[in-house]
Amino acid sequence: MITINTDFTFIQVKSDNLGIFAWQNGTVTEVGEMTTQHTVKKPIASVNTKRDDEVCEKTGKLNDLLLSAVDETLKQVFKEAGAQVIYNFLDNQSHLKREEIAEKTEDFSAGLKRLMVSAASVIEKMILENLYSKLRLEFEEKEGYGFSDYFKELREKCRC
Repeated sequence: MITINTDFTFIQVKSDNLGIFAWQNGTVTEVGEMTTQHTVKKPIASVNTKRDDEVCEKTGKLNDLLLSAVDETLKQVFKEAGAQVIYNFLDNQSHLKREEIAEKTEDFSAGLKRLMVSAASVIEKMILENLYSKLRLEFEEKEGYGFSDYFKELREKCRC
């Protein structure tokens, strides 16, 4: 069982088969045996305020946080297999790879709507709540805002 605190700063891993788990690239993997429960501190994304000529590190961090929020939310709701089905659908039907979601939020939203119809807005809201929580911000719904509008606003706050 994996328990994530509401502020997403700690991950607590418990296993009935006494296995040690490691957090790697947003995935929990089993790597060995253990005899006690372990708590692993999950790093909080840091934001570099200096702009490089062509690369804005903040954009990369924000993109990574969005992908992490999407992964976590889809796996929480649909489990691993269901999340993979959604990614496959987006790739095959919308020509949108997982890695492109942050750059093509409108396509992601449209693909979810094609697949899930009215349930897409609920999933999008859960993803946004997860993302805002990772940024230690409070998510507030706004009239007339769609998924991509919230992400664009976050980008503007990062000035990227």
